[in-house]
Amino acid sequence: MKLRSKLFIVTSALLTLLTLSADCRNVLAQTPSDAVKVTFVEIGSVNCIPCKAMQPIMKAVEEEYKGQVKIVFHDVWTPKGKADAMKYNIRVIPTQVFLDKNGKEYFRHEGYFPKADVVRVIKKQGVK
Repeated sequence: MKLRSKLFIVTSALLTLLTLSADCRNVLAQTPSDAVKVTFVEIGSVNCIPCKAMQPIMKAVEEEYKGQVKIVFHDVWTPKGKADAMKYNIRVIPTQVFLDKNGKEYFRHEGYFPKADVVRVIKKQGVK
């Protein structure tokens, strides 16, 4: 009887830990994506001069608004990047596409885009 009780206690404890662990994983998995208010999609090329000029701006925005803004870069000279350029109907590079938290486009800009202007656009979605 004592062995059964111990076995029951250990089994219950393990099940509780597994359940808690799964719940924690779900919460952790949801938190970052729920916090992202804007996805900043930059479509360009690593060989394009204006696109290269956007790189420090994208990095600064990513660091300054970490967790609120997700940065995505697509190089149009790669097979995947070409498909992404078609998906977003890109005419020129660089092009910046801003998506809200639901993935809906709310702003687009073609060409070099200064950081101050990028910040104004992302703040329209409640980024602080």
